[in-house]
Amino acid sequence: MGKSIIALLTNNDDDVFCFRKELIEGLIADGYDMLVSCPDGPKFDLMRDIPFIYDNPDIDRRGTNPVADGKLMFHYYKLFKKYRPSVVLTYTAKPNVYASIVAHKLGIPVINNLTGLGSIVNESGLKKSFIMWLFKVAYRKSACMMFQNATNMQVAIDAGMVKGDYKLIPGSGVNTERYPLQPYPEGGDGKTGEKIVFNYIGRVLKDKRIDDYIEAAKRIKKEYPQTEFNILGFIEPTENHYEAELKELEDQDIVKYRGSQKDVKPFVSRAHCTIHPSTYGEGMSNVLLESASSGRFIITTDNPGCQETVEDGKTGFIYHGEDIEGLVNAIVEFLNMSNEQRKVMGEAGRKRMIENFSRDVVVNAYKSKIRELL
Repeated sequence: MGKSIIALLTNNDDDVFCFRKELIEGLIADGYDMLVSCPDGPKFDLMRDIPFIYDNPDIDRRGTNPVADGKLMFHYYKLFKKYRPSVVLTYTAKPNVYASIVAHKLGIPVINNLTGLGSIVNESGLKKSFIMWLFKVAYRKSACMMFQNATNMQVAIDAGMVKGDYKLIPGSGVNTERYPLQPYPEGGDGKTGEKIVFNYIGRVLKDKRIDDYIEAAKRIKKEYPQTEFNILGFIEPTENHYEAELKELEDQDIVKYRGSQKDVKPFVSRAHCTIHPSTYGEGMSNVLLESASSGRFIITTDNPGCQETVEDGKTGFIYHGEDIEGLVNAIVEFLNMSNEQRKVMGEAGRKRMIENFSRDVVVNAYKSKIRELL
């Protein structure tokens, strides 16, 4: 009899390389064959030395076309019939829902990872009711649900989505070796001395509150000209009006749009602080885990999936989501600190990541559950 196949399904190559690579390698090392189903992208070039079976599905991540989603379900059906995986691991909304429904029909155990409730948290009415119903259909028969924050876990339990086993894990965890402590750059007070550099890292998306970051940059730059506000990440095709806006802001020297980057580490290295203004339905913000692991100060919201990554006043600042005044005040407070204070708080964040958010914790939780199922 051949090796058991574990199928891992997600919607973006970034998700595979940045967050699941160690899990894939760990399961292969444990003697399983890995089947990875995810739309093709540049990050797969960085994984050519890992021997997994590859499947390239067509996923419209933010679309709501029932025909396209029906085709995706049929794709998963053919895939599972062909490879007969022993366990299916799902991430992100559409694989979580459609692959789970198919796997349940075929009697294959599923471990879902609720990587956040996404834009559903900002929906209402019939659309929200329908999506929540779909989640119930998908998740209630699952062997295990992995939750990335306690708030999402409670929402899912209260909504009746959870019938089987469930676990709370520290997001996707962070590989603290891949994101080592970076030397802290010299920095002034935003008016004199070395320039202070801030990063927004993430999709350029209204739900991620990119507009709050831009507005804060406009206000800060007036009084603190020795600051730089970077934006790193791709513009969602559904929100391409940001292209012209970012170009204009760049011409005015308010923000610098750096586009989507294969490796954000050089940008994290030269920055003093990562700002994550999200009120999106996060699971656990990987951007914040990676920035903290690199020894960078964090300013973020009290949103679930963001606030857990920071010890307020010790490793960064937390402000109330959507409160632009609160964000501006946090930035001003940061600029009024000595550079040594910023560095010390960044290092405290790194220590916290090692102790509480290591990716090993996540990989071991999966290995243990898979062993239980087989």
